[in-house]
Amino acid sequence: MTHLVLAPMEGLVDWRVRQLLSATGGFDLCVTEFIRVSQNLFPAHVFYRYCPELLQGGKTASGTPVLVQLMGHDPELMGENAAFVASLGAPGIDINFGCPSKTVNKREAGASLLKCPDNLFNIVSAVRRAVPDHIPVSAKIRLGYADKELFLDNSCAVEAAGAQHLTVHARTKLEGYKPPAHWEYLARIRDAISIPMTANGEIWTVEDYAKCRDISGCTSFMLGRGAIAAPDIANRIKAFETGQNLEKQSWSDVLTMLLTYIDLMNADDTTENHQAGRIKQWVAMIRKGHEQAADCFDEIKRIRDIHELRAKLTIDRDNPENQRPNVPIAAE
Repeated sequence: MTHLVLAPMEGLVDWRVRQLLSATGGFDLCVTEFIRVSQNLFPAHVFYRYCPELLQGGKTASGTPVLVQLMGHDPELMGENAAFVASLGAPGIDINFGCPSKTVNKREAGASLLKCPDNLFNIVSAVRRAVPDHIPVSAKIRLGYADKELFLDNSCAVEAAGAQHLTVHARTKLEGYKPPAHWEYLARIRDAISIPMTANGEIWTVEDYAKCRDISGCTSFMLGRGAIAAPDIANRIKAFETGQNLEKQSWSDVLTMLLTYIDLMNADDTTENHQAGRIKQWVAMIRKGHEQAADCFDEIKRIRDIHELRAKLTIDRDNPENQRPNVPIAAE
């Protein structure tokens, strides 16, 4: 069975987005935005802020488990924080070795650690020792920092350190998010390690998923920007695997979800500027998955008042033309 994971995208996939996308269906697992471990053992409220799902059994409202992702370079401190968040109910700990941010990498975290496999081994080992045996530890890496020379060494280091799972973004740090993703390297990693592996990178459509599956040989896939651009892509991938035809959700369905997102942010006392910014950010990304989003973004990009923005989205949602299903995606 195909296993689908919602990616941990900083500044984009907060708990509200996890709730909305997991409720849309198709996802088997979510991962939080990274929690930057640099100097201290965080108090509980920090972990609850990043992962309020800890207060409901470590799952989204629809029952999808949520791993807590940590990022840092100090093995001992990473282990202490992992042990504490595990005691708060995290169903698993994921370690970030893939963030390409310049700020993060200047501080010896994220993808910068890929320059030396011992970095990965020491951090994963410390976290694995600190966390109870029944709590899985996983890691996410890229194919390398400046080049792909160490892609197998880094992958094997994660396994040797005791991780139960590896996710690989099929690009280097310097390649960032520029296409293509090098899925062919994933097959070589699968041959070199024995732990399960998740493929990540450049899966925007059902067709992309099928190509990645065939090239990588993986059965687990992490969806990031593709899931933001097309919120129902996980459902359509699952349908594709069973030979079903599933219509792409209508633009009205997407707008309903965005309006719910506003409600969730409003209930959490976020500022109107924050709410408007997040909606514009999401609509901008949806342009890659829904052609109607381009006109919508042009019409809302200068709107600052959240009430005006909500009214605009509501009018569009109730437009009968926007309630028509999009072209079906046929399984092959």
